[in-house]
Amino acid sequence: MNAETETPQSTGSCCSPTGSCHDGATDAQSGRADAVTTVYQVKGMTCGHCEGAVSEEISEIAGVTSVTAVASTGLVTVTSKAPLAEDAVRAAVDEAGYELIGPAA
Repeated sequence: MNAETETPQSTGSCCSPTGSCHDGATDAQSGRADAVTTVYQVKGMTCGHCEGAVSEEISEIAGVTSVTAVASTGLVTVTSKAPLAEDAVRAAVDEAGYELIGPAA
């Protein structure tokens, strides 16, 4: 393509011009008022692989919109559409091979 025939590029993501990868829905990071963010303490994570395993399992819980695990602190930040049952989070962390201590203080 030359400069005369190029079409301008969108400033959003590949998903939409607004940068959202969801059907216009918003989440906690973009201002959704009904999102719940909880930070949990998880024992046993030591590396990026651990972070990924924990994040993947927790992400499968219904209503979870984002998970960020940090091995160096043992903290896992979970954003969901509604409060999560701690038993569900514990089961997910156990499935990943780690131990949920509980909500971080």
